[in-house]
Amino acid sequence: MTTTSLKEADLAGPGIGDYDEVEKILPDDYEPLLDPKETMRALYAAKRVIEDGMCRELNLTLVQVPLIVDRESGVNDYLDRDGSRTPVTLHVANDHEKNPIDAEVVQAATKWKRMALRQFGMEPGEGLLTDMRAVRKDYFLDHDHSAYVDQWDWEKAIRPEDRTLDYLTDTVNRIWKVLKEAEDVLLGRYPMLAEAYPPLPGKLEFFHAEDVLAMYPDLPRKQRETALLQDHPAVFIYGIGWPLADGLPHELRAADYDDWSTETVSADGRPMHGLNGDILVWNPVTHRRHELMSGGIRVTKDSLRRQLELSGQLDFLDLPYHQAIMRDEIPLSIGSGIGQSRTMMLLLRKAHLGEVSVSIWPDVLKRMCAERHINVLE
Repeated sequence: MTTTSLKEADLAGPGIGDYDEVEKILPDDYEPLLDPKETMRALYAAKRVIEDGMCRELNLTLVQVPLIVDRESGVNDYLDRDGSRTPVTLHVANDHEKNPIDAEVVQAATKWKRMALRQFGMEPGEGLLTDMRAVRKDYFLDHDHSAYVDQWDWEKAIRPEDRTLDYLTDTVNRIWKVLKEAEDVLLGRYPMLAEAYPPLPGKLEFFHAEDVLAMYPDLPRKQRETALLQDHPAVFIYGIGWPLADGLPHELRAADYDDWSTETVSADGRPMHGLNGDILVWNPVTHRRHELMSGGIRVTKDSLRRQLELSGQLDFLDLPYHQAIMRDEIPLSIGSGIGQSRTMMLLLRKAHLGEVSVSIWPDVLKRMCAERHINVLE
């Protein structure tokens, strides 16, 4: 394959995609530092720290979140813009089919959260935090991707003047502070975690996607991130979704929530694009890149139309969620999804997502894990 073909193949679709490759990356010398019972105790201790910390640092309120949504609402998350990952659907026959509802299981609460800011009466500077559960049936199930998804999905109302890289950066640093607080609690309670692996860096480093491409111009996206993390083990990459110098985005992103097209300026004065990004870290257990969070400042009506036009999805403008943005009926906002099991896998020094969450896994993967002392929960 050509360099361009390899880059295009890496734009969308999470996971590894081949169990021969999964077998190569699972560690052969792994021994869990906590047994399943102690893992659950540690997990919920960290969960409390993170939820309390997120509410404190970002002025959020914990609220209820849907597992299913009306298909016609347009609030479900399609995760990217190539149509490769579709939600589980169900028909609710209700009232002997007199008043039925066609519903979808959420893939994330990204769009619902922004609508919910209005429902809960959030003013600028106030937001909501959810303990979200979802199903993503089109994922390849490997060591850090599951059909069952749990996230801290949060959203915060902001003012027009807050739509800046500085505001985004400050918000991301506050989130990192909370994750470090949770790690500190765990390391104090379970010193063996610190003895076996190094702690997370005290601070994140920030890079624009354009700069990462310039550093590694011939590498596909995941390989660029892997190379970057060798020298910078905890980073936030800005501007994911906008076409870069090679004509391709760092990664495909949905067109209707994160603002990846607005013009920005780097700290040294260069023109850039995008008010969104990802937190990525180096995982010392799996020896691989590890994504913790994706999100950013959300679209305005202008950037929504621009991004839908770029993605060939202008028909979405007829949906209620999109209409609410176009009519200025819901607040400007910032938000993200933080993977709960991904975070716990990292903080508890686990080799597989299934050690901290209960889901379905194919026999081939369960066999590989059992041979390597990886206790996958079922």
